[in-house]
Amino acid sequence: MKTKLKSLFLLCAFLALYSCNENQKEVKSPVDYVNPYIGNISHLLVPTYPTVHLPNSMLRVYPERADYTTDQISGLPVIVTSHRGSSAFNISPLTGTEAELTPIRKYAYDLEKIKPYHYSVYLSDDRIAVDYAPSHQSGIYRLAFEKKGDNFIVINTRNGEISLQGDGMLSGYQVINEGPTKVYLYLETEQTPVSTSTVKEGSAIAFKFKESNINLRYGVSFISSEQAKKNLQREINTYNVDQVAQVGRDIWNETLGKIKVEGDDEDAKAVFYTSLYRTYERMINLSEDGHYYSAGDGQIHNDGGIPFYNDDWIWDTYRATHPLRILIEPEMEEAMITSYTRMAQETKEGWMPTFPEVTGDSHRMNGNHAVAMVWDAYCKGLKGFDLEAAYNACRGAIRDKSLLPWVKVPNSELDDFYWEKGYYPALYPDEKEYCSAVHSFEKRQAISLTLGNSYDNWCLAEIAKALGKTDDYNYFLNASYNYRNVYNAETQFFHPKDKNGKFIEPFDYRYSGGQGTREYYGENNAWIYRWDVQHNIADLINMMNGPEKFISNLNDMFRTPLGKGKYSFYAQIPDHTGNVGQFSMANEPSLHIPYLYNYAGQPWKTQQRITMLLKQWFRNDLMGLPGDEDGGGMTAFVVFSSMGFYPVTPGFPAYNIGSPQFKESTMKLGNGNTFRIIAENYGEDNKYIQSATLNGQEWNKPWFAHSDIINGATLVLVMGDKPNYQWGAALKDVPPSIDALN
Repeated sequence: MKTKLKSLFLLCAFLALYSCNENQKEVKSPVDYVNPYIGNISHLLVPTYPTVHLPNSMLRVYPERADYTTDQISGLPVIVTSHRGSSAFNISPLTGTEAELTPIRKYAYDLEKIKPYHYSVYLSDDRIAVDYAPSHQSGIYRLAFEKKGDNFIVINTRNGEISLQGDGMLSGYQVINEGPTKVYLYLETEQTPVSTSTVKEGSAIAFKFKESNINLRYGVSFISSEQAKKNLQREINTYNVDQVAQVGRDIWNETLGKIKVEGDDEDAKAVFYTSLYRTYERMINLSEDGHYYSAGDGQIHNDGGIPFYNDDWIWDTYRATHPLRILIEPEMEEAMITSYTRMAQETKEGWMPTFPEVTGDSHRMNGNHAVAMVWDAYCKGLKGFDLEAAYNACRGAIRDKSLLPWVKVPNSELDDFYWEKGYYPALYPDEKEYCSAVHSFEKRQAISLTLGNSYDNWCLAEIAKALGKTDDYNYFLNASYNYRNVYNAETQFFHPKDKNGKFIEPFDYRYSGGQGTREYYGENNAWIYRWDVQHNIADLINMMNGPEKFISNLNDMFRTPLGKGKYSFYAQIPDHTGNVGQFSMANEPSLHIPYLYNYAGQPWKTQQRITMLLKQWFRNDLMGLPGDEDGGGMTAFVVFSSMGFYPVTPGFPAYNIGSPQFKESTMKLGNGNTFRIIAENYGEDNKYIQSATLNGQEWNKPWFAHSDIINGATLVLVMGDKPNYQWGAALKDVPPSIDALN
C-alpha cells in the first residue's frame, strides 16, 4: 500500500512539474508575439515587408524579393534607406569560381525565419546558412558554407564606389535616387581573405576565403565612411550574431512592453504587438555622434543634443502614429517635431515638409498635416520644441506654397482662387486642364484639398491663438470652415464646384472623378470624404439636419454596395479596398469614421463596428492587413482600437471610446504614470459597454480628455453581449468639436 501511495505521489509530483514546465514554455514576452509576415501578401496594394530593425533606428533591412510568393531573393540586404525602398549595397555569398562571380546573385531560399531583431535563411541551391542581427547603425552576418570549394563574398554598390581599406575591410558609398544624398558603408570580416578581386568595374569587391564559416560586420552612415566605421565600433565589438540578436531582443521587449495586453486570444496579441512594432519603423534617428546629414541643404549639422529624425509620411501618420507617441514616447515626439522644423529651416523656402525622407521632402499626397502633429502635441502638454518656429514653417507651407497634391511650388492660380473664394474649383469631365502646376496624374483633387486644408487651417489657427497672433487666428479660423463652401445640402455630400460656383453635374458619388477619383477626391470616393471634417463633427451633424440623419448616412455608407463588379471598381479606385459597403478599411482617411456614431448618440454602433472591422481585416496571417500599411499609419489604429480608444481629431486633447479587445491593457505613459483599461465580463461576444467608471467615478460619456488620464488613470468598462442603448447616448455628453472651443 505504501509503495502504491509513494508511486501515486511521485506521479502527481511529476505531472505537477510537467504542467509547470509546460506553463513556463507558454509564457511569451511581447516581441515573441510579433509576426513580421502579417500582411506580406497584399489584397491589392503594396504588402507589408518583414522588416528587421531596432525601434526607430537608421538601419533597416528585409529580404529583397519581388513578393512573398517568390522562391528567390536578390543577395543579402545591407540597409534600406526609406520605408519600402530597395536595399543600398548588397552581399552575395558563393561557393564556386571567380568566373561565376556577379555583383548581385539570385538565390533560391528556404527555412526563412524573421524576428524584429534576427533574420535567418537557408540558401537552398547554394547550401549556405545565413544569420543576421541589426544594431542601430550597424549589423552583423554569419555565413556557413556547406559546399566544398572556394568561398566568396561579393559586396556590391548599385550606384557608387567601393574600395579596400585593408585585409577583409572595405568602405564605399551609394548615391540614393539621383543624389545628392549618399549612404556610406564600412565593412570588415573576422576571417582574413586569401585574395581579393574586383567585380563589375569597381562597383563590387569579392573576398575569397578558405574557411567555411565566415563572419562579417559593418556600419552605415549618411555622413561618411569614416563615420560608418565609428558607428560600427561604437555598437558592435563582437562577431557573435547571437549576442547582438539578444541585445536587440531585449531592446524590443523593453519597447513593446510599454503596453501590456492580457486576454485569451493569442492571435489578437500577435496582431496587436505586430502592429505596435510597425509603429516603430519610422521616423528614424539619423543622429550620428551628435551630427546628422540634412538633404535640405546638403550639409552636416550638429544636433545640439536633440536627436534628428527623418522618414515620415505625415499624411498617414498624423492620424494615430504621432498621437500614440505623445502618450508613450513624448520626448521622442518632441524631438521629431524639432526635426520637422529643422528640415524646414534648412531649405531655402522654409516650408514645413509633408513627406520627409533622407533625400528631402518628396511632397506626396495632399495637405500639410505636420501642423496637426505640432498642435496635437502642444495641446496635450508637450512643450519641448519651439512652437513659434514650427508655426512659421507651417504657415509658410499652408499660405505661401501651393496646396496642390504631389507638387512643391509657390501658390498657383488655383491656390489664389482658393484663398479668395474658399474652395478649389473643379473641372468638368470633358474640360481641359489649364493650370500648368497641376500634376498630370494626381490631378486637382478639388474636394480632398478643400477639406484637408480646412482641417489644417484650424490647427494653424489654434497655434496662432496660443502664440497671441490674433489676426492670424481669426483669418485661419475662418478658413477652417471652408468645407461648407463645397457642401451640397440636397445630397448631403461634399460636391465639387466649377470656378463659377456651380456644382459639377451630372455626378456619381461612387465613381465620378476618373482614375482614383483624383479629379475631385483622392484614392477614395465621395463616400469617404463625406466624413472628412475631423475638427468639427458637430457642425457636420448640423449640416446633415441632425443626429438621426447623420446616423442614417453612416449606416448607408456601410451598406451601399460597390455598384459594379469588383474588377471594374478596383480598376478605377484601387486604393479604396477593404470594403464594407462604401467604407474602405484599407485607406487612412477612413480610420476615424467608425467612431463617429459616438458624436450622434449611438456609441453602441461604434462598439459593434470597431469589433467587426478588427476581426474581419486584421488577422494573424499573410493577408492579415487590408491595404497600404505606411510604416505605422494604419497599424497605430489597430493599437489604439484594440485597447478601446482612439484619437479621432488630432489637435483635440480627447479620445473616443470604442470596444476593448483585451481583458486588460496597461499603458506606461511617458511621464511615468500608468493608464489601465479593464474590460469586466471580457469575452468574445461581449463587445458592448454596459457601464463604465473612470478612476472610480461613474462615467457615462463615450470619450475622455487627455487630462483625465495623463496623470495616471483606470478606465473600467463593464461589457455585455447586447447593446446598452442608454450608455453614452446623451447628446450633451458627445465628444467636443471646434464650435465648443471657439
